[in-house]
Order: sequence, then C-alpha cells, then structure tokens
Amino acid sequence: MKYYSLNNKSIVVDFKTATINGQAPDKGLYFPERIPQLNKQWFVDIENKSNEQIAFDVIQPYIGNCIPDNLLFEIVSETVNFPIPLQPITSSISSLELFHGPTLAFKDVGARFMSRCLGYFSKEKEQELLILVATSGDTGAAVANGFYNVPGVKVLILFPSGKVSSVQEKQLTTLGNNIHALEVEGSFDDCQALVKQAFFDKELNKKVFLTSANSINVARWLPQQFYYFFAYKQLAEKNNPPIIAVPSGNFGNICAGILAQQSGLPIQHFIAACNANDTVPEFLQTHQYTPKSTVATISNAMDVSDPSNFVRIQEIFQQNVDAIKSNMSSCSISDVATKATIKSVYQEHNYLLDPHGAVGYLALENYLKEHPQQKGIFLETAHPIKFYNVIEPIIQQTLSIQDSIKATINKPSLSKKIQPTYNNLLECIEGLM
Repeated sequence: MKYYSLNNKSIVVDFKTATINGQAPDKGLYFPERIPQLNKQWFVDIENKSNEQIAFDVIQPYIGNCIPDNLLFEIVSETVNFPIPLQPITSSISSLELFHGPTLAFKDVGARFMSRCLGYFSKEKEQELLILVATSGDTGAAVANGFYNVPGVKVLILFPSGKVSSVQEKQLTTLGNNIHALEVEGSFDDCQALVKQAFFDKELNKKVFLTSANSINVARWLPQQFYYFFAYKQLAEKNNPPIIAVPSGNFGNICAGILAQQSGLPIQHFIAACNANDTVPEFLQTHQYTPKSTVATISNAMDVSDPSNFVRIQEIFQQNVDAIKSNMSSCSISDVATKATIKSVYQEHNYLLDPHGAVGYLALENYLKEHPQQKGIFLETAHPIKFYNVIEPIIQQTLSIQDSIKATINKPSLSKKIQPTYNNLLECIEGLM
C-alpha cells in the first residue's frame, strides 16, 4: 500500500514513511492510494472471528510489507486487548463503549497501535525520536500512556490551558520520564497550529527526528476502524445496517468509520455529532467552509473549529458534497442540551453518559425520531469519571472514583506553561534534545 499527499498526489510513500513523517513535506495529509475491500463472505461468520483476527484482516492491507505479519498480529493483539462492548440503552439505541482501555478513552486504540509501530520503526534509527502532539483532552493521555518508557522516544504534548478536564490534565502531565507536557495559553487550534509549524520548519527537522501522534498520522487514524467492525460483530440483527453517531472534534474517528464503510462494512449512515463548534454542520448546509473562533464547551475534546481530518472525508467522496451528505449528516448540540441528555438518560435508563457520548446520543435520538424504522449506535468515547466535576452537579450524585484515577489525581503536575508562540515551542524542543 502506498500513500499520497492530499496536496500533491505525486508525493507517494509507504506506510512506514507516512507514519514517521506524520505529514507530507508539502503539508498535506497522507491518504491511501486505494481503499481495501472485504468481500461479503468475510462478514458471514464474523461472530466467530476473534477481535485480534478482525483487526489484523482490516489493517494488514494498509501496512503491506512494512511490518512482518507475525509481528503485526502481535501489535494488533496488544492494541485491542481490552473489552469494547456494545450495550443496549433503549430498544433502538446502543452504546459502543470505547473507554475500557488504560486511559479510559477511545484514543487508546490508535495510540497503542501507533506506539508499537513507531517502536518497531525506531529500532532502525540511531537518532532519538520526538513525538509532538496537540490535544484537546484524551489524545494526550492516550499518547502519554502508549509511549511511556518506550526506548528512543520522547513525547511533547501541547494542551490548552483550562480547557481540558482535571482528570485529563493529570493523565497527561504526571508521568514524567520521557513524557513532557506544555500548557498553552490558548485554544486547541493554537496548539495544533504550533505543532504543524514545527513539522514544516526545515531547520528544526534537520536537527530533530520529529513526528506526530495526532489523528493526522495514518498510524493513529487507520486503526480506529477496528471498533466499528467490533460493533457490527456484536449486532443481533445484521440485516438492517445501523446508523452510527460519532462525537466529532478533529473528525479522525468518524473518518475512520467511513473508511470502514467504504471497505465493505455494512453501515447505513453516519452522524457527525458536534458541539457548539459547528464548522462542518454549517458546511453541509451552506457548502461554505468557514471556521470560526473555537468555543469552549463541556465536551472539550471536541472543541475544534477547523478539523484536520475533514479533508480526508472530502477525498473519500472525491470532493462531492452531495455524496458526503448522502453518507453523513452533521448537527450541533449545545451544552444545555448535553447536560439535559446526561440527566434524562441516567434517570430513565440508568446509564451514565460522559459529555461527548451525550452529544452523540442526542444527535442519534433526534435522527431516529425522523427515521423510526432504523436502529442506531453512538460511540461512548470516554469514561464519565474523567468528567466527574461536570457530571456530579448534573445528576446530583457523587461518582465513585477508581483507585487508578485517584492515584493519578494525587500526583503533582509536571507541565510547563507557555504563550502560544512558535519561539516558545522551539525553546522547549531544544531543551529536550
């Protein structure tokens, strides 16, 4: 499998190079030259396939011969070695719980896969690898956990000051050792802009072996397909493909789901469930892509006004807006509605949503009101405990905090606060090398 730049299709590399580079030299995102197809027979006995085998079958065509098959199977086995259950909430709505991994968030899948791929690739390099990542919440924690103590790798995480939950902040700032965190006085988009600027600083890249762990990296993006297949595996009724609502910020997760659909996975329709940051919902209505200033919300991991991965969705559908709209709709859910949904679902169904899952739930519920014959799945992307300070006042109950989270909360933060200027970032990078 080869990957081309979305800015210039003549720039073509293999999976290894795309993973190490993060982005193409012309600042474009990498995209696979073809979307592998799974034939209908493969799905016939999917219930009898292990999650490890499903993940291997899905990802191997994207890797090619860059990683030996036996090692790739080990990598995917370590990536998905925790439960990803499909839990019914109502007769027509189920929750795909993606929070049973080590950092209690869906990004554990991509981060664990990527860390193991880069660990394999870095053995061939004498130069130490620096992973630079911007986070709006869970990415940083998952990347920190995935790369902690990996030999030959340092991680520098940028997060927006005051705009991640207290648990998220502790998860990404307390590990130390090869994990370093910068608290940026700005928004996630400011953090992401700084990271992108570093990647295209030619002088810096001569000195530092630099790559990204955001969902712009194919090794983070592509394995997110796995849990869509795991959801289908658990469906009792497979003759009516589901509607899937995905809480969407940087759009890597839903883009991976659409890629799975285009590979042959039976999914009827996607809903990109957004918070107040409504660039994509407005684009699908007006056909004008006009990012605004980022709005801070209680579903903070989705506080992205200019989602990087939306260009990949446009590429999948060859820039045809009508084709996108036939496969994916999008809506904006307010904080008021999110809080009301958390409260009502807990009271009526005894199921506790995190703020991101609540956005997905309500978007799906609203869609199914207009399509009552359909059934749907929403992605519960993080454990509610990560947002206890938001949720407890809503349900007027104290949540019990797991011992692992208590231990993390009580650790001292090791982050450094900086202004969102590139010179400040450069100083921090040079201090690590």
